[in-house]
Amino acid sequence: MIPLKQILVSVLTLIVMSSFSQCSDKKKLEKQAPVTIDQPYFQRWIAGVEGGGSGMNIHIPVSDVNIVLDSVYFRGRVAPLELKKEAGQYVGRFSSDFNKKKDMIMNEDPKEEYGNTMPEKLKPIPFELKDNECVISYRDGKTVKYFMLSNVVEKPLIAYPSAPPIKQ
Repeated sequence: MIPLKQILVSVLTLIVMSSFSQCSDKKKLEKQAPVTIDQPYFQRWIAGVEGGGSGMNIHIPVSDVNIVLDSVYFRGRVAPLELKKEAGQYVGRFSSDFNKKKDMIMNEDPKEEYGNTMPEKLKPIPFELKDNECVISYRDGKTVKYFMLSNVVEKPLIAYPSAPPIKQ
């Protein structure tokens, strides 16, 4: 029979080792950005028609495109970055549920609501960021690397009109 002390030590060792294994999930941030980045900013937008949608775009102006930026982590969400060569910047687009058309069936019979989709739950990002900080991922060979940008400024909201203005 195994003594109780030996079992207790084994269980405690297992608990301590499993708690340290969570440390490897943190992403390592690079100290220096691999590209020269001008002032990053974000801008909210909303469609002028009901159900047209809304969201937020983050703009990362770059002076050289030697390295391809992959995605951006901002305000608890992640979005892929797309390069706009003519503007010399990367853009990440975050859509929101506000002002989206909802095709939802509401009925007192639960069987009638079968086709409704569940609301999307946001997955937690692996970084703790302030509201004016973002983390950008990029590939260096086969390795994914990350760097942080601080002082991301907010520009005024863009409210797209529902119809072109009438000329007088």
